[in-house]
Amino acid sequence: MSIRLRLTLWYSGLLAVALVAFGVIIYSIVQTNTMSDLKDNMKRIAANTDVTITSNINLRGIVPRGIDYNSIYIQLVNYTQTVVGTVDQKTDNMFASQRRDELTFPFPRQDEASQDYRFISREVNGAPFLILEKSLKYDNNIVGLLQVGAFTGREQQFLAQLRNILWASGVVGVIAAFFLGMFLSRKALMPINRVTEAAERIQSGSQLGLRIPRETPNDEIGRLTDTLNGMLSGLERAYKNLEDSNTAQRRFVSDASHELRTPLTTIRGNVDLLEKIWANDMQGQNGHLSTDGLERLNEQFALSTDDKQTMSLESIRDIADEARRMSGLVNDLLSLARADAGYVMEMENVVLRPLAEEASRRAAFLPRKAEWAVGPLEALDGVEVRGNRDYLLQLLFILIENGFKYTPSGTVRLYATQTDGFVGLSVEDTGIGIHAEEVPHIFDRFYRVDVSRGETSGTGLGLSIAKWIADMHHAKFEVRTKYGEGTVFTLWMPIAAIKEKRIEE
Repeated sequence: MSIRLRLTLWYSGLLAVALVAFGVIIYSIVQTNTMSDLKDNMKRIAANTDVTITSNINLRGIVPRGIDYNSIYIQLVNYTQTVVGTVDQKTDNMFASQRRDELTFPFPRQDEASQDYRFISREVNGAPFLILEKSLKYDNNIVGLLQVGAFTGREQQFLAQLRNILWASGVVGVIAAFFLGMFLSRKALMPINRVTEAAERIQSGSQLGLRIPRETPNDEIGRLTDTLNGMLSGLERAYKNLEDSNTAQRRFVSDASHELRTPLTTIRGNVDLLEKIWANDMQGQNGHLSTDGLERLNEQFALSTDDKQTMSLESIRDIADEARRMSGLVNDLLSLARADAGYVMEMENVVLRPLAEEASRRAAFLPRKAEWAVGPLEALDGVEVRGNRDYLLQLLFILIENGFKYTPSGTVRLYATQTDGFVGLSVEDTGIGIHAEEVPHIFDRFYRVDVSRGETSGTGLGLSIAKWIADMHHAKFEVRTKYGEGTVFTLWMPIAAIKEKRIEE
């Protein structure tokens, strides 16, 4: 059963109960008011009817004047006669001479008569009557009964019509309320239907940009629409981030495979060369080749022992270089894998001046063509930052190695600055520089600027690792570059503490 039908049935049921209660109240009030006037009139007539009781218990009644005998009937009953219940006297309009049949009200036995008076409803000769029975007493004994009756046909007909009107109007009202409730519930639930339709279209994931129109005021459905639109926006962002992450992951795997395949190819080629160089000697010694096979190998590799040793050493150097390159690449991939896995570094207060001096000392031994300069570093005096010393040292080496790599001639310099609660470590070079449109991509994994591809070695992972280390330290990079003139990388870190330098006397 749909919500629309359930709401309509509840609404119709409550309305039906309300209409029944309203009808009962209206009918009771009308009935009470209608019969109350008639009863008051009958009481007044009974009080004004003069009944004389003689000593021999004879009853004689005098009917008051001004009575409408078309609707009021009076009967006097004497219980003291020989035949109990014989009617002694009644108004003329009850005799057959005044009507088609004689009218006699039924009356109770003497021992069942009321001590005072009562109203009873009786059907006499097929017509409805309301009868007032007033007991007549002599020496505290009931000796007679005065009955005042009123024909209630008109009242009963009026009340019957009122009942029919109330029932009919109630049924019509409930039916009309049912259809009106169906219409109103349809209008009220239309925004929910739109929400359902939008959710069905979004279910496939192809229309996450769809939003539900807000046509209602600030009510429950309006707030629900706002909440769902906010949820859809979050889902769209999450879905887009997931797609971007999957794309980046696929590109990462592809680039990593390519970078690993290159050194592996070199290593395999050199191993094959070594195998071919020394295979003839080894096979000749073991006697596994025929004389013809040895002659063909000697013709192909007609090398002296010195030549073989020289070529072998070169191959071994190539293998060692590529192995080191693969080792560096694997370490870089491990660092990025830690970053993706949410690796949390151990942090402590790190004094920057000794760290920068150690980085500059080690950098002097790196292979390079450019001059290496250090300073000024006075901005680092007494400065401490919250971080991990090893990772910060790795970050500085990445920047310095990049400076050497892309500076075929000129100078690479490390210096420090301080401003507004931040300390900056800058690596400046006078190298090839970077195009402005490429700057936003230099921290992407495996990205290398076009001018450097094929001219310098590298995997394009260094700056990605540096960016991750900077993010873990709540630091940020500032890059200033001009193509053909050089680049400055500045790492800005929040200062954790500044210790005053002790002055020795």
